[in-house]
Amino acid sequence: MADVAVHVSAAAAAAAAAAAAAPVGDRGAAAATTVGDRAAAAAVVVADGADVNTRKRKRRKGVAKRLRRELAQLMTGACPGIVAFPSEDILCWTGQIDGPPATVYESLTFKLSIQFPLEYPYSPPVVKFDTPCYHPNVDTAGNICLDILNDMWSAAYTTTTVLLSVQSLLGQPNNSDPLNAEAAQLWANQPLFRETARSFAGAGAVR
Repeated sequence: MADVAVHVSAAAAAAAAAAAAAPVGDRGAAAATTVGDRAAAAAVVVADGADVNTRKRKRRKGVAKRLRRELAQLMTGACPGIVAFPSEDILCWTGQIDGPPATVYESLTFKLSIQFPLEYPYSPPVVKFDTPCYHPNVDTAGNICLDILNDMWSAAYTTTTVLLSVQSLLGQPNNSDPLNAEAAQLWANQPLFRETARSFAGAGAVR
């Protein structure tokens, strides 16, 4: 072990001596090259970051243009019982749907949050109930199990499509694949389900 240590120390000393013996100009050039390489690498990172930000701004601008058209469609369309409008952030909307007539949700109004991704309309928005909703396909956190908000999404769908689909889901749940198993079991007893749904939503949801 001592011999190995001596050889290692000797090698290190030789390397240090060689570096010290190198002309000052050569050492300066090497240092300058290293600094230059680091600066160039840093410039590449900054440029890449700027490109990413530019792409994000372009995508956001495109999504905003699409959403403004959809807002106009909502405001001028003849779809009773659904409303939606953006916050200061065009990607964050608040929606509102009335419970469909002749269902256990009749006379109830539900508020929803709608978050649009930068990939919209090629990716679906994230839609959640803000008003508590007792429903087989809605969990206690407001998450919704609806095919068009997942694998059956199409870029042809709009905010109007989403709101109408959620409204329709209220009266036509998919009890075979529930998020709320208790609600799915109770669905067959409509009078009791109606009472439970109204109590769950709270007095503020009654219109």
